[in-house]
Amino acid sequence: MTDSRRGKGRLVADRRYPGKSAKAKPRKAAKPRKPAPAKRKAAGSKPRRGIVGFFTGIIGLIFRFFLRLFIRAGLVAALILAAFVGYTYTTLPEVSAALDGRARGSVQLLDRDGVAFAWRGDQFGGVVTAESVSPHLKNAVVATEDKRFYSHFGLSPRGIASAVRINLSEGRGPLSGHGGSTITQQTAKLLCLGVKYDPNNWKNEAEYIADCRRGSLARKAKEAVYSLAMEVKYTKNEILSIYLNRAYMGGGAYGASAASERYFSKPASALTAQEAAMIAGLLTAPSSLAPTSSLERAQARAATVLRLMNDQGYLSDAETKAAQANPATLSTEAETKTGGYFADWVMQSGPDFFTRDTTEDVIILTTLDQRIQKAAEDAIKAIFSTKVSASSKAEAAIVVMSADGAVRGMVGGRKTNVSGVFNRATQAKRQTGSAFKPFVYATALELGYTPYDTVEDAPFCMNIPGSGKWCPENYNAGVYDGPVTLIDALRRSLNVPAVKISESVGRDLVRKVSEDFGIDSTLTDTPALALGASEASLLEMTGAYAGILNGGSSVTPYGLRELRLKGEDTPMMGAGGGIGERVIREDAARQLIWMMEKVVSNGTGSRAKLPDRQAAGKTGTTQAARDAWFIGFTADYVAGVWMGYDDNTPLTDVTGGGLPAEIWREAMVRVHQGLPVHPLPMTEPDAPRQVVQPQQPQQQAPQRQPQSGNALENALNQLLRDILGGN
Repeated sequence: MTDSRRGKGRLVADRRYPGKSAKAKPRKAAKPRKPAPAKRKAAGSKPRRGIVGFFTGIIGLIFRFFLRLFIRAGLVAALILAAFVGYTYTTLPEVSAALDGRARGSVQLLDRDGVAFAWRGDQFGGVVTAESVSPHLKNAVVATEDKRFYSHFGLSPRGIASAVRINLSEGRGPLSGHGGSTITQQTAKLLCLGVKYDPNNWKNEAEYIADCRRGSLARKAKEAVYSLAMEVKYTKNEILSIYLNRAYMGGGAYGASAASERYFSKPASALTAQEAAMIAGLLTAPSSLAPTSSLERAQARAATVLRLMNDQGYLSDAETKAAQANPATLSTEAETKTGGYFADWVMQSGPDFFTRDTTEDVIILTTLDQRIQKAAEDAIKAIFSTKVSASSKAEAAIVVMSADGAVRGMVGGRKTNVSGVFNRATQAKRQTGSAFKPFVYATALELGYTPYDTVEDAPFCMNIPGSGKWCPENYNAGVYDGPVTLIDALRRSLNVPAVKISESVGRDLVRKVSEDFGIDSTLTDTPALALGASEASLLEMTGAYAGILNGGSSVTPYGLRELRLKGEDTPMMGAGGGIGERVIREDAARQLIWMMEKVVSNGTGSRAKLPDRQAAGKTGTTQAARDAWFIGFTADYVAGVWMGYDDNTPLTDVTGGGLPAEIWREAMVRVHQGLPVHPLPMTEPDAPRQVVQPQQPQQQAPQRQPQSGNALENALNQLLRDILGGN
C-alpha cells in the first residue's frame, strides 16, 4: 500500500519542546527592499530637477571655471613673485655692508681739553647688533614697531588691513598715513630698496631720502618684494641689527649707538628700560621727540613704550611702574652738546669737504673753554632777566678770546645752546660807534703823539665834496672843553677831537691801521670814519682789540686748532688763525692800553670796572642808539659785547657804557673766578712838560680852560686849521 501523504510531509522534523504542544512559529514580515538605482537616462533626455537645478548647475560650472583660473593665475603670480624675490635676493648686500647707511660723515668737536662738546653731520657711534644692545632696547623696538616681528614672513597682512581701515576712517587714502609696515619693511626703506645715493641724480641728500620714502602703489609692491628677499637672505636678528644701525634717532644720531652716546653718554649695551623706551619712542618722530628738542615730549612717549612692553610681557608690572616713576633724563654732557653758536661758526670756518659736506668721520679740536662759554651765557641771562623788560625784543652777543685770537666762548643771541640760527657775533655787521676810536689814537701814538698831547675841543665844520658842510658834535651837543689831552678825549669819548686827530694823522692811515688789526669790513672814506660810521662784526672788533692787548700785532680770530679723520693721528690741517704781523710799536700799544684803562677806571666805561683786577676797554653808541658796544680786556682775556635790535630799532635809554658794560662785567667776573690776578701790560707815559699858556680871550662857546699843555698842541691845532679850515 502506498501512503497517500508521502511526498507532502516536511523534510525537517518539527522542533519539539517538553511539556508543550508543538506550535508553528510565525514568520516575520520581510523588510521592503530598496529600489534598484535608476538606470542612467539616455543622452538627450530632459532633466527632471526643474529650473532651479538648471541655474545651480550653471553657477557650479562658472565657479569651477574661475576656481581653476584663479589657481592657475595664482601659480603664475607665485612663480613671477618668486622670480622677483630671487633676483632681488642676489642684489642684497652682506649684513656688514648694510649697517652704516649714511650718505655723509659726522664731525665731532672737542674743546680745548679734548672733551667732546658737539656733533655735526650724521653721527654713527659704531656697529651694534641685536644681540649686543641692551635687551631692553631690543624688546622696546619690537614692542613699539612690530610685535609680530619674529613670527611673520616680512609682511603683516593683518597690520596692512588695520592700517588701511584706520586711514579710510580718518578720511585719507588707503596708503596715506598709517602704513602697517613691519620692521622688515622699514629696514627695506632704510636701505632705499637697494638704490644708492648719487649726487648726479638728486640735488641733495634730503631729496634722495624723500624719494626713498615715497608711498605709491608701485613703490609698495617693490618694497614688499624687497622685504621678502630680505627675509630669505637674512635672519631676523640680522634684519633687526640693520634697523638698529640705520634708523635716524634725532639729534643728528644715526643708529642706537650714536643715540645712546648722544643722549645718555653711555653705550647701547648699558641702557636701562626707561632709556631704551625713550630711544625706541624716537622712531616715530625722531626730530620732534628728541629729548634735546623737548625732554617732556620724549618722556611722555617713553611712558607709552613702557606700557607696550608691559602688555607684551617684556616688563613686569613692578618694573613698568618703577621705570615710569623714574623717567630717563639727558646726561650732563648731553645737555650742552649742541655746541651752539660756536660750533656753527667753526663748521663754517673750516673747508666744506671736511665739515658740512664731509663723507668721512672727522674730529675737530677747537679752542672752546666750556667754563668760559657758560660764563658768557650766564652773564647775558643775568642782565636780561633783571634789567631788561621781558617783552623787549632787544638782542645781545658776546665773544671772549685770548690775546692770540683763540676764541674761548661765543654767544650769538639771547637764546643760548641752539644751532643753525642767526649768529649776531659773526654774521651781523653793525656800525661800531665810538668803539672804533682806539684805532684813531693807535695811529696817532704810532706817529709819535703822546697821551698827554692836547687837541682843541671846539666847534668846527668841514666841507665834504658831494655832501656839503658837515659839523661833528659831541654826545653832549653844544658843550665843548677847549684844549683836552688825548687821554681825556678818549676817556670821555669826545667826538670832535677824534675827528680832528683822524684827519690830522691821515684818514687813509687810520683805515690801514684798522684793517691791519683785523677789521675786514669795508671802512667808509669820510671824516665820520673816526666816529665809527663803518660797519663791522663783533668778532672782528674783539679780534682787533686782542691785537692791542698782545702788544700791537694783528690777530685772526680762530676756533679750529686741528682737524683729523677719525681713527687717524696725522692732522689734515692745523689752526686757521692766530697772531700775525706787527701793526704798531709795542710801546705805542702799551700807552694805548694805559689810556683805555682810564676809560674803565674813571671814564664812560666805569660800569665795567672789575672788583679785583685792572681792565681796559671802550664804549660805543651809534647814531640814534641803534647799536651799543663795550669791548675790553684784562691781562688774560678780551671780550666784546654788542646789544641792539635786529631791525635797527633804536634802543631806549641804552648806551655802550650801560647794559653792554654790565654784561661785560658779569661775564668777566665769572671768567676770572679763581684765576690769579695779573696787571695789564701798559706803560704810563712821562708826565707832560708844563708850558705857560697865554691869557685867552673869553670864547662865546662854553669852554673849560686847559690846565696844562705841551709843544705839540700848537702844531696840531695849526695843522688842523690849515687842512680843515676849523676855528
